[in-house]
Amino acid sequence: MSNSPVLEVRNVETFYGPIMAIRGVSLEVPKGQIVTILGANGAGKTTLLKTVSGVMDPEKGQILLNGEEIQGREPDQIVREGVAHVPEGREVFPFLSVEDNLMMGAFTRTDDEIASDIQMVFDYFPVLLERRNQAAGTLSGGQQQMLAMGRGLMARPKILLLDEPSLGLSPILVQEIFSIVKRLNEEQSVTMMLVEQNARVALNAAHYGYVLELGRIVMAGEAQKLLASEDIQEFYLGVQGETQRGQKRWKRRKTWR
Repeated sequence: MSNSPVLEVRNVETFYGPIMAIRGVSLEVPKGQIVTILGANGAGKTTLLKTVSGVMDPEKGQILLNGEEIQGREPDQIVREGVAHVPEGREVFPFLSVEDNLMMGAFTRTDDEIASDIQMVFDYFPVLLERRNQAAGTLSGGQQQMLAMGRGLMARPKILLLDEPSLGLSPILVQEIFSIVKRLNEEQSVTMMLVEQNARVALNAAHYGYVLELGRIVMAGEAQKLLASEDIQEFYLGVQGETQRGQKRWKRRKTWR
């Protein structure tokens, strides 16, 4: 990864009580790129995002935003520093309108370009424009995901953290969401760290990927190289390899063990 990193995570450990959820994780997200974190349920993906955004404090390690340490700061301060977190499950404000939800995303801003940024969000998510006065809680799951992403963009973040944007959505909606993710990166140069169980769509959108298992990084590489990896294909994409006799190899051991 050649670009200078917006985000650096250095040897971070995070605990839930006595349980270590993140085990010495180190990674970086270069400016203008999408980096995806892959892993099964319980791998520590959401914990990693919560640690970066200040919802959880690491017991050890450093988190740097443009070279400045941000670990241990309050979440609202980290938002002001330039980290926007789109959490798993959307978490929109259900009784506020679509437009008011977007305004909430800009609560840290004092500039005079908020209206133009709302229009930009509507340009990328036209369905939100149609429902700008509708209560967010009455939107479909896909529309709420779009709103949560739009709300994150309203902070004008240096990096956007996306937690499981495909969760609970139909395949068609997943493709639509990830198409917009790629457009935002290409057209607006939005830097993103994307946590996702759907490895195929994540790697097709990302530049680089890390595989997290039981709280530790077990594999990393350029997205297209990870897509071609036998381990990724078998354990995350469901592609079964075959022996020379044409028989399926069951329970093949991961090469990173």
